[in-house]
Amino acid sequence: MSADRPRGTIRATVDFAAPGRQIGTLNLPQSEHDDAWGVVPIPVAVIAGGSGPTVLMEGGNHGDEYEGPITLCELARTLDPGEVNGRLIILPAVNWPAVEAARRTSPIDGLNMNRCFPGDPLGSATQQIVAYVNDMLFPLADAFLDLHSGGSSLDILPSAILETGADDAHTARNRAAAEAFGTETVVGIDNRGDPRTATAAAVRAGLTVVGTEMAGAGTVSIGALELCRQGVRNVLAHLGVLEPGAGVPRSAPARHLALGSSAHVLSPCRGVFEPLQPLGTTVSAGTPVGRIHDLANPGRPPEEISASCDGMVFGHRHPGAVRRGNCCVVVASPA
Repeated sequence: MSADRPRGTIRATVDFAAPGRQIGTLNLPQSEHDDAWGVVPIPVAVIAGGSGPTVLMEGGNHGDEYEGPITLCELARTLDPGEVNGRLIILPAVNWPAVEAARRTSPIDGLNMNRCFPGDPLGSATQQIVAYVNDMLFPLADAFLDLHSGGSSLDILPSAILETGADDAHTARNRAAAEAFGTETVVGIDNRGDPRTATAAAVRAGLTVVGTEMAGAGTVSIGALELCRQGVRNVLAHLGVLEPGAGVPRSAPARHLALGSSAHVLSPCRGVFEPLQPLGTTVSAGTPVGRIHDLANPGRPPEEISASCDGMVFGHRHPGAVRRGNCCVVVASPA
């Protein structure tokens, strides 16, 4: 924690230095109209065994993304501390207010946790949660797994996500860990250059970083959940926290893609989005990828939207209703 930042108000009910399994909460004081001295209880688990690295894992950064939280809750319950070489700090529902509300953003302050790093230890609820992760937990860790899916507004091709490191060696570490996850595709996402994401902040802290996008559409994908369950164990085996037998070796090299400046196909108007290309389809710049239907004007033909780059269809808008500027299709290009 930087000397010029205050400690903040969140207090943990677990001892991060203790061996064995602990399940508790990070208690964020929240003084509201109907509860003057209440807290927001953020679930946390610590599983520590023998010597080895510390891996911080979070799900629920966005509250409408579920494969990561389910996987991490299962690990917190079932993983034997005797299997662990090092320490796991597990935050299965780190943005608890958003998870409880099934929303991408927090119902308390309206903020998107993944656009708030490094946070403010004395700020709003989301800013305080972010500051605790950034100031208190990143310094304890050697590696960081940030498990996302598309949430309520996107359905995404299940992929490991590569965050560019501070230098070539750091990027190589991140790439090796992302490839170890085991998905067919590894996608580089820079979130339009925004430095306020959890993975960008973890890179600044020097950690080995792996992200995911595991389907989405505000529900649980059977296939993506199985990928996530095994992928997390694959990365932990790669990092040496679990024995090599816990991971499944890759059967083929990963396909590396990236989201460039032309990746996002936006709606030009209000209406209903009809996708024309399934996820995983290879397209070229100019290929029609969707149509926007104006249901209020049945005599008006739909507006066609096209890919702006060559690549693979990586994401679809969900639900169908759109307004001008909504992201309807995401095309990932060869990296």
